[in-house]
Amino acid sequence: MRKTIQTVIFSVLVAVFAGQMSAKVNAVATTTMVADMVRDIGGENVEVIGFMGPGVDPHLYKATSKDLKNLKNADVVFYSGLHLEGRLADVFTRMGRRGIKVYAVTEDIDRESLLEPAEFAGHYDPHVWFHPMLWAEGIQTVVEALAEEDPENAAEYQRNGVELAASYEALHAWALLKTAEVPEERRILITSHDAFNYFGEAYGFQVVGVQGISTVSEAGLADIVRMVDFIREKKVPAIFIESSVSPAAIERISKDSGATIGGELFSDAMGTPGVIHSYDGEEYDEGTYIGMVKNNVRLIVEALK
Repeated sequence: MRKTIQTVIFSVLVAVFAGQMSAKVNAVATTTMVADMVRDIGGENVEVIGFMGPGVDPHLYKATSKDLKNLKNADVVFYSGLHLEGRLADVFTRMGRRGIKVYAVTEDIDRESLLEPAEFAGHYDPHVWFHPMLWAEGIQTVVEALAEEDPENAAEYQRNGVELAASYEALHAWALLKTAEVPEERRILITSHDAFNYFGEAYGFQVVGVQGISTVSEAGLADIVRMVDFIREKKVPAIFIESSVSPAAIERISKDSGATIGGELFSDAMGTPGVIHSYDGEEYDEGTYIGMVKNNVRLIVEALK
C-alpha cells in the first residue's frame, strides 16, 4: 500500500515538473504588427496576448483594466516604440521599475535609417513597419528577449527569426515589382495621416497626409482646402482612407477635389484575422503583417496605375 502511494506521489510530481518545464512563455504585445512578429518567432512555445485589435489607433490607446492584469501576469512585454504608443509610456516605465522585462521592437533599428520629420518635434517617425527591411531589424530584438526568458528553446527562436527575416525580404522584393507598375508621375499617395513615409521611401512614392505623424490632432479646414488644391494641381486620381482613422476628412476632400477613394489602407493596425484576399495569383490573410502589406500594395497599385 505504501509503495502504491509513493508511486502515485512520484507520478504527480513528475507530471507537475514536466508541466512546469513545458509551460509556455507568457508574452504581451501592444500593436497587431508587434503581436504578429512575436507569434511568428515564438511559435508553439509562446502564448501571445495582444492589446490592440483591427482598427485600433495606438497613438490614442489607453490601457484597460484587462490590459493591466495581462501586463501584471506577463513574463515579457513587447511594444513598437518610437513614441507610437504614447499614452502607454508611463505604464511601461513603471513595469520596468518593478523588474518586468519590457522591450521596444524598434530599439535596435539603426537610427541612421529612421525618418525624423521636422514637424514631429525632433522625434522619429514610428511607422517603421511600412518598410519591410527596416521592420525586419526588430526581429533579433524579439529573438534575444525570448531566448533570455526561455533559453531551452533559444535555437528554435533563432531559426524562426531567420525564416521570418527571409519572408520579409521576399515581401519587399515583391512590393518593389508591383509598385513599379505605377508610372512615376502618378506615385503620389494621399492618406488620412502621415503613416506611410517609410512606404514612400521604400517604393518611390511622394506621401502626403492630411494630418501629421500622430492622430492626436484632427485635420482643420485649412488642411482640407490645401489638400484639395494640391490634388487638382497634380491631377491625383485617387486618395485613401485608413482603417484606424476617421474617414471624414478624406471623404470631404474626395468630394471637393473629384478624386476617387481608392480604398481603405491598413495603417496603424492590421486587418481582421482570417479574412482572405486573392491578388497576383495567390491568397493572403489581411490579419497578418505580410497580408497587411500586400493588401495595401494591391489597393495603391490598382487605384493609381
